[in-house]
Amino acid sequence: MGGWVNYLVFGWYPYVSLAFLLVGSRLRFSGDPHVRPDESGSLLARRHLTCGLVFFHFGILVLFIGHLVGLLTPISVFEAIGMSHGFKQTTANVVGGTAAAFAFVGVAVLLRRRLAEARRRPESLAGDVAIMLLVLVQLALGLASIAVAIARYGDGCGALPLMWWAESIATLNPTAAVGYIADMPLVFKLHIVNGLAIVLVLPFTRLVNMWSVPIWCLDRYRKPSNLHLGAAE
Repeated sequence: MGGWVNYLVFGWYPYVSLAFLLVGSRLRFSGDPHVRPDESGSLLARRHLTCGLVFFHFGILVLFIGHLVGLLTPISVFEAIGMSHGFKQTTANVVGGTAAAFAFVGVAVLLRRRLAEARRRPESLAGDVAIMLLVLVQLALGLASIAVAIARYGDGCGALPLMWWAESIATLNPTAAVGYIADMPLVFKLHIVNGLAIVLVLPFTRLVNMWSVPIWCLDRYRKPSNLHLGAAE
């Protein structure tokens, strides 16, 4: 990948995606209601759809927290508590792989249902199907990156540039960030690019409902008769 392309994609694209996420979400919440019933709430009584929702939300929540903690926690903190790079990497592989597998199954179940709905109402569900396909690709890339990490970075040190990249982006230092990510394997780069694409389009999809969690979701799960398919479907 050319130097200037690398700089645009891994240096500035993250800020563009975050700007779209924040501004787009704010506009969605200040305009029309962001949670729209789709006349499918009764379908949640079906066990496989309920499992799909639970698997998806559980997996995505664990992955979100894991990425947030794993990428943005300073290395000195892990060293201070005596956690080696190898142990951290192994924990990330096991926990992340398990959560990704749960989320993958959940998305597959929900996507199957959405594709069936799209044949009847393509204009209203095209965005839902598109974002779910992006999430499915992201999970597949994540699982593939775990395989690469196990094969190449058993000691955990090889994956440190990913942490340095994330920390540089968070501290508004895109030039340093680009340098850290430049020599990483392609699967990691694709995982980042696709993840940022999800962040960018999220406000324009039902996934914007994530801002309503956790109280909204808990209320819906307590009252099955009033449920509507949520953000992930």
